[in-house]
Amino acid sequence: MSAKDKIIRKLNYMQKYVGYLKSVRNTGMKTLENNYELRSSVERNFHLAIETAIDIGEIIISEEGYERPEDYRSVFLIIGRQGILPETFSVDLSNAAGFRNILVHAYEDVDLELLYSFLTEKLDDFDKFAGYISDYVSGIT
Repeated sequence: MSAKDKIIRKLNYMQKYVGYLKSVRNTGMKTLENNYELRSSVERNFHLAIETAIDIGEIIISEEGYERPEDYRSVFLIIGRQGILPETFSVDLSNAAGFRNILVHAYEDVDLELLYSFLTEKLDDFDKFAGYISDYVSGIT
């Protein structure tokens, strides 16, 4: 499978995860706090959406021969420095990698307010990311 095909496949999965998150974005914080299944599915879909964005960045870095990232945050920063993402956006998006680390490694301490703020304020970042990556993919032969 070509890098282009892998990226497109990953984008499709990411859109599925983000689509679910958008469908519950208007859930109130109290509902999110009191509904275990909802909160769990929100956390998991965020984890998968962020993980998929990181995977896409890693595919691009490998394909282009860019410097090797030191951590997940660096993935976004590297593709920002290379002009695939706007640099200021890549810095903002790198915060998602930090949130991913909380979801994976500090899952028992996920701050409800942080989760809610990502749900209500950060979902559009995935759409922006997908747009920039689609532009990149359209240039691959």
